[in-house]
Amino acid sequence: MKNFLFGFIIMLVVFGCSKKDVPHYTISRLVKSDTASKLTVNINGRLSQADLLSIASKIKADSSALPNLLLCYLLPGHNDKNTGDNNFYATAKYPNKDLVTMQDTLKDADGNAVRLKITGLTEQVAKHLLGLNPKEITGKSILGRFVDDYNQTVIIPFTEPNDPKKELYILELDTAGKVVSATVPMRDNKDGVEKLIVTHRGDYCTLKDSVLTQYSIDDMGLPYNSIKSGI
Repeated sequence: MKNFLFGFIIMLVVFGCSKKDVPHYTISRLVKSDTASKLTVNINGRLSQADLLSIASKIKADSSALPNLLLCYLLPGHNDKNTGDNNFYATAKYPNKDLVTMQDTLKDADGNAVRLKITGLTEQVAKHLLGLNPKEITGKSILGRFVDDYNQTVIIPFTEPNDPKKELYILELDTAGKVVSATVPMRDNKDGVEKLIVTHRGDYCTLKDSVLTQYSIDDMGLPYNSIKSGI
């Protein structure tokens, strides 16, 4: 039985789903505890409640051997080992049948009660943020546009094309297009990794392969957030 369950989980992780009526997803991680079977569900972009629910329904149907199912949806570029509280785009939890209440009105395709919570921004809001073009970046070399779901902002690192010092600037805008912060980070190139130090206390970020990864000086080298450009 143990070998069967292990093989079943491997199938979920490797193959994911590309069924016509269900958005594509893959499962990259399973963590089991006394209270939940937590699956990390990787999705390709920002999905609607209906799309997230269809994925949940498919996984639930394929995962009857896993009790107390908790699905954590992760956008591209994000890492499920980040320390931040709002790293996941959404979560879907299947409560035990004896814990279902009158407030559990959301059901999946098979009639199972599911508690779906979307913490990330909608595709429409994200597109609005990604399309902001303030005068501060006119004529600049843009290194990416990164939507921060928790702060509801877009982070835009850029350089001046003809700057001999090759200074890097980081601009952050809210949904109204207002500048929330403007930073010239100090660069630290120790150990072959360029750290962009953005606070006096030493908090920093890295920018590699179109992914902006943010670190707190208190987290012992573990990131609290990571964001892929353009999503």
